[in-house]
Amino acid sequence: MLPFFSEQFGNASSSHAFGSEVAGAIRQARRSLQALLGAAFDHEIVFTSGGTESNNTAILSALATQDGRNEIVTTAVEHPAVLALVEQLASSEIKTHLIPVDSLGRLDIEAFRHALGPRTAIASVMWANNETGTLFPIAFLAKMARAAGALFHTDAVQAVGKVPIDLKDSEIDMLSLSGHKLHGPKGIGALYLRKGTRFKPLISGGPQERRRRGGTENVPAIVGLGKAAELAAAALQVERGRVSALRDRLEQGVLRLGQCVALGDIRNRLPNTANIAFAHLEGEAIVHRLNRAGIAASLGSACSSGSMEPSHVLRAMNVSAECLRGAVRFSLSRETTPEEIHRTVRELSDIVPGLRTMSQEKAAPLSHSSRSTELIS
Repeated sequence: MLPFFSEQFGNASSSHAFGSEVAGAIRQARRSLQALLGAAFDHEIVFTSGGTESNNTAILSALATQDGRNEIVTTAVEHPAVLALVEQLASSEIKTHLIPVDSLGRLDIEAFRHALGPRTAIASVMWANNETGTLFPIAFLAKMARAAGALFHTDAVQAVGKVPIDLKDSEIDMLSLSGHKLHGPKGIGALYLRKGTRFKPLISGGPQERRRRGGTENVPAIVGLGKAAELAAAALQVERGRVSALRDRLEQGVLRLGQCVALGDIRNRLPNTANIAFAHLEGEAIVHRLNRAGIAASLGSACSSGSMEPSHVLRAMNVSAECLRGAVRFSLSRETTPEEIHRTVRELSDIVPGLRTMSQEKAAPLSHSSRSTELIS
């Protein structure tokens, strides 16, 4: 990325040499992303500012171009980047179908099938859940949507670079991704748009991205995303097994502490995600103490972790009341080491029993003598 902040500073849309060398770098990044996604053509890749913009673009474009269709089918466990837009649209004349999930976070396929109909403009289903890592049968769902005459979009922000994707052999019309989820820079993403899909841009302007996304290209970030895609493609098969083994080691070590459970479909999930619920404890307290130990974990989506409300994903899964506020998400990467896993388990082996002791002391009734002493003091 560094040369494109200073030495190669031309505008890719310009006709002079300074611009053409930059345009070549963008073309290479587009091809790298095409290869990672298994897309048929490099021009099916539209660069955006990230997953949120890509999701909004896909859904709003479908509603604008699918004549006579004003319904959206999506799931109750989507990322806020989808659900916030859907909620906003629901106040207009757009009808929304939120498909439920079971206790493992698996989609109710029959409810999805029943929701599709002649007025469905788009079905939008995440490839993998951002809190539990549960994978959805995207290729199968895309076929169902196509059979109903609807477009199919998937928010694949969590999945790209972590699981194999081959778009040219699927019936997926649009796919969203974000650079920072595959070791790329933040503030850059892309929308895969299948060739021939009717489309209306979210941002109008100049001729950039074949007039599908106006605005001067963020060249350093695009180059960074392209390189991240290249590295992810090269490491995918080997790192997938290594990361999942580390994730399992973390999970097994933590579960030995007792009174905790792994959430989601543990047989069909991303290799890097573990969501563990600690019964009768506050996840916020665990995350805070891990942070003090230099370990980063979260309560759910980083985009909504400031909220004090229990996760909408876990509520949709009907997670029990004693576990609902005790869920902590651990996200690994190809840079995670066995030593880091060992240290995390060791820290939790101190943190969790300590919090349980504090919780029991608070809950225990005061003895008669204790009450007297407290009143006197």
